[in-house]
Formats: sequence, structure tokens, C-alpha cells
Amino acid sequence: MNPEAEQPDTTEVEQAGVKPEAKRRAGVPVWRVGKPDAFLAAAVDLARAAIEGITAPSDIGAHIAAKSEGDRLVTHLFESKLPGYQGWQWYAVVTRNSRSKVVTVSELGLLPSADSILSPEWVPWAERVRPEDAQAMEEEPAQADPALDEEPAGNEEPDTDQPGEHEPVGEAD
Repeated sequence: MNPEAEQPDTTEVEQAGVKPEAKRRAGVPVWRVGKPDAFLAAAVDLARAAIEGITAPSDIGAHIAAKSEGDRLVTHLFESKLPGYQGWQWYAVVTRNSRSKVVTVSELGLLPSADSILSPEWVPWAERVRPEDAQAMEEEPAQADPALDEEPAGNEEPDTDQPGEHEPVGEAD
């Protein structure tokens, strides 16, 4: 496919003095670069109240942004003040039906941002073991204390062959 053939020719529009719509970034759908639905973007209080349903109000900070996720679909982002989640953001996705003024909360949660503290990426055990770790495991049995292998005196059970003490006696056939 020819990428130039897929791009609309905007030279005629620019020459006529008409501004082209929001510039499209590579790999981002057209509807995500536009402005969010004005009615949904104004529903900040509803989004905050919904997040307060899953966390304490003191854990929710300032409103950061309202981002368009599609036609009549907006994500509200709030700063997280939750201990241990520095740089994370609470989110509430709100939506509405066409020609409706009733806002519905679709999804809630906590997301990391670019400034978040995250755990390191998981590494399989086989890749985590280094040669010096394996060598240390081989040396440990050779250096074991022989006194630990012996049982202390007095813990031995007496050897008795009398029935009744250790084995149940069955009826004779």
C-alpha cells in the first residue's frame, strides 16, 4: 500500500484559507484527536462522585483532564493521593446515548502515568538465576554442619514388639 495515497490532499484546502481539522497522528484513530463531547466533559462532579464510591474522597486529587475516547465517550482523569501510588491517576469513563442528557459511568479505576513508580518487569526464574547463584547452591550441601544431621539423645523411641503399644491387635481368624 502506498501511504501517500491514503492521506488526503490538503494543499487545496490550505490554499483556499480553510483550516484543516485536527492533525492526525500515526496510529491514532481520528475520533481520539478531536475535542471531547462538551456535555460529558462537564460531568466532572459525577465522575468524582463515582470514584468516591470505590475509594475515600481524600485519596482523590485535582481533576487533570477530560479525554475523548470516542463518539460520546469521555475519560476523566484525577490525581491519586493514595499512599504508595505516587504519579498514578484515578479514571472514570462516562458516556451517554445520542440526544440524551443522562450521563452514565461506564468504568472506574486507577492507572499508572509516565511519572508512576512501577515494579520491575517480571523475569522468569530460569533467566533470574545467575551462574554464581547456582555455584553457591552447590557449595551449601558440602559445608553443612554434621552435628545438625544427628538426632539429639533421648528422642529415640524404645523398640518393643509387644502388641497393644503401637499396633492394634486384630481378632484371630
